[in-house]
Amino acid sequence: MEIKRLINCFVPVSVCNFECSYCYIPQITGRKKNAMPEWKLSPPEIAKALSAQRLGGQCFMNICGDGETLIPKEMPSIIEELLKEGHVLEIVTNGTLTERFEEIFKIDKVLLERLEFKFSYHYAMLKRKNMLDVFWNNVNNAKKFGCSFTIELTPHDELIPLIEEIKQDCLKNVGALCHITTAFNYADNWNLLTSLSKEEYCKVWGQFDSPMFDFKMSVLGEKRTEYCYAGEYLISVNIASGYATQCYAGIGQNIFDNIEKPIKWLAVGKHCEYPLCFNAHALMVFGAIPELATDIYYDDIRNRKCKDGTEWLSQTVKDAFHSKFIETNKRYSISKKIVNELMVTCEKIKRKLSR
Repeated sequence: MEIKRLINCFVPVSVCNFECSYCYIPQITGRKKNAMPEWKLSPPEIAKALSAQRLGGQCFMNICGDGETLIPKEMPSIIEELLKEGHVLEIVTNGTLTERFEEIFKIDKVLLERLEFKFSYHYAMLKRKNMLDVFWNNVNNAKKFGCSFTIELTPHDELIPLIEEIKQDCLKNVGALCHITTAFNYADNWNLLTSLSKEEYCKVWGQFDSPMFDFKMSVLGEKRTEYCYAGEYLISVNIASGYATQCYAGIGQNIFDNIEKPIKWLAVGKHCEYPLCFNAHALMVFGAIPELATDIYYDDIRNRKCKDGTEWLSQTVKDAFHSKFIETNKRYSISKKIVNELMVTCEKIKRKLSR
């Protein structure tokens, strides 16, 4: 299966049943509001607005909220409708809303083969709330119903004394160690959220042998100055309002106002607004910057082989994740880069004048 684009689908839900000390949302001014989405479109209309035809082909969609993604009651229907469009979906969840999982598992099994859950493994909070059994039951039911899954732990100093306990918990329940991401202190110039040095941090969390962690640490703190195709190979869209940007910021457009209207694809180019590519494990690995070709693929980031020989990803999802944008897209010619630069500049001027 070929992936045309990556669509980061933001669900504007800031309600959460967890309060994790390392959560980045409270660090960002105005983001923690305990708000629920106000949907502009119905689930079938959202899927039509994000149809494979309109997006240029089957896409990989990461669906994530500020709070717990699955809290809005509309989410199972939205997931089903997007799967019907042929897309591959990754749902970010803390894995505790059993009622929502039960609804999702009623979806046609053929569609569920293209669904992957990114289970955020908030070990300390799960243990504190006595919800580890609930979490692992939902993980194993996802596997039982033919979905793919991955287990991802956010490292923070509070967990260091519990590392061996965490390892045993993972091996017992899913036959492999969890993957490790990184956590940033946005108030401290995007430095790692830890009291450890970088070397100590790598030594402590590197023992999980997570390709995700290794890759993220390899590009940590690097400002990207190369030509980036975010905005062309990928966009981020608020799936309640329809407001879309080139990446996690950049030039915006509302793609729900008129779902018959073509989407504007404008590459960021060399205008990245961030000090680093903070989701490099997806954007750079899929190849948003073609000149920085990586040997690692997204299935390396998400998959694990278990002690019993099974894997976390289905073959369908594994094949989709083992791809690069350049396989289904083209690089801009020199003339197209010039035109793109002019259009980006014009859009930025318009944005400034409208403020």
